[in-house]
Amino acid sequence: MDRSQPSVEPMAAAPSAPARSVIAPLRAVVRLRRRVRLLRKRHLPTPGAGLDSGCLAPRRDPDQPQIFTFDSPAELSSRTLRKKRRRSRVVLYPENSRKCRPRAERRSRAQHCLLLLVAIVGFQVLNAIENLDDNEQRYDLDGLEKALRRAVFGQPAAVGRIVALLRDYLSTHVHSRPLLLALHGPSGVGKSHVGRLLARHFRAVLEDSQLVLQYHMRHHCPEPRAAQGCREELARQVAAVVAQAEAEEKTPLLVLDEVELMPQALLDELHGLLQPQRSRHFHNAIYVLLSSTGGAEVTRFVLQNASGSLPPRPSGPLRGARVEEELSTSLRALLVREHPLWQAAAVVPFLLLEKQDVVSCFRDEMAAEGFFPEQARAELLAEQLSYYQVAGHEFAVTGCKQVVARVNLL
Repeated sequence: MDRSQPSVEPMAAAPSAPARSVIAPLRAVVRLRRRVRLLRKRHLPTPGAGLDSGCLAPRRDPDQPQIFTFDSPAELSSRTLRKKRRRSRVVLYPENSRKCRPRAERRSRAQHCLLLLVAIVGFQVLNAIENLDDNEQRYDLDGLEKALRRAVFGQPAAVGRIVALLRDYLSTHVHSRPLLLALHGPSGVGKSHVGRLLARHFRAVLEDSQLVLQYHMRHHCPEPRAAQGCREELARQVAAVVAQAEAEEKTPLLVLDEVELMPQALLDELHGLLQPQRSRHFHNAIYVLLSSTGGAEVTRFVLQNASGSLPPRPSGPLRGARVEEELSTSLRALLVREHPLWQAAAVVPFLLLEKQDVVSCFRDEMAAEGFFPEQARAELLAEQLSYYQVAGHEFAVTGCKQVVARVNLL
């Protein structure tokens, strides 16, 4: 072989098709193995951490805060990592869909009707209570009681009974019959004075003087005049007052003084006005009858019981409710025998006035006339009157009847 010729190396033969089908999967396996090794190196613990080289610990995020515990690194490595439970998502209903409750939670329609009925009844009861309070406050009975106790001397029981009857009657506007107050007692004990105070108060609160009628027997029906004419005039005046009061939804006041002088025809007319068969607007009215009928009975009762063992009162010996009720019963029996008008009346007795009550009358009248209400001077004037001397008590015979005349002589 000629050495001058260059040697030619044999070229490697190209792999055949079967060899290529085996090499490609092997290369893929090698690449996967290298990648697994690389991932294991990343999860290995750092030197000095105190953990075994064989255990794999999760990589900490430097942004998350580290929680300090008293456990050692060995205890921490021995703990098994708990898997976090995935919270179930709340099922949200679409906005345009209806939520159907189970049949057990559905409310009956009768419950709504029951609640509505309870609300209506409660509203009606509340409205009725408010109407009662409003109707009573319209007449200012508290102010009336203060005025009566301040201006009427020696009659606290009578004043309390009058205010209680008015308060009970005026608590509502609808009545089945009118209120009849019969004030009875001797002369000068304050009956006419109470009638004037009542008329003045009702004129002020009703803001209409035509709803208050004051009828004086000697002025409106003198003796020469026929009783039948007085009866027709009284019936006409009462009808006009109650008709106007019904139109204004108010309760009128009719004060009749000196009833002991009224003839039988006028008493019959008053008795007819009080009957429940009359028109409805006649039922809503207050009648106050002032009479000295039964004054002798009151005087006898007070003088006989002045020294008895009766409940004491602040300004005298007679203040017991039992004594007042007993006197009212005896007076009613006496009055009913004269006329049946007093059968339906609330009889309020006015007792005799003691000497200190008369002194108070003098001081009040002196102040009203412009004189200084000196106690010594009032007692000197009171000494000039006549008194019943019973068991250490002095009861005025004429009460405060002569007080005005005595003060006018000053």
